[in-house]
Amino acid sequence: MNVDDYKSNAVNFLELVVQGKIDEASEKYLDIENGKHHNLFFESGFPHLLKAMQENQVSFPHKKMIVKNVIGEGNMVAVHGHVIHKPGDLGYILVHIFRFDNHGKIIEMWDSGQEIQKDSPNEDGPF
Repeated sequence: MNVDDYKSNAVNFLELVVQGKIDEASEKYLDIENGKHHNLFFESGFPHLLKAMQENQVSFPHKKMIVKNVIGEGNMVAVHGHVIHKPGDLGYILVHIFRFDNHGKIIEMWDSGQEIQKDSPNEDGPF
């Protein structure tokens, strides 16, 4: 696999998750047994992260994601995106960073987000 394959896998994984196809996303793209995530809100291991993704889907079944940038180097990919949980919501700026194994499975994942504020003093905007 090459960096373009990893970039495609990262975006496809996130798109499936946002569509609520979390089981399909995990089967295709996660190394469930050996993978690590670094989200400080959830217990270690991909099974705990998947549970949180499923709970989020129940709370926000109509969420949307707009990919803004995808950057890759070696087996690492960063996806910069805009997630809107419900209509009328400004949403969140999110960055997901993935490390892949040689088979294209996500072996490690980091994520960081920031809520978009309506009254932000930054005239450049969130994107």
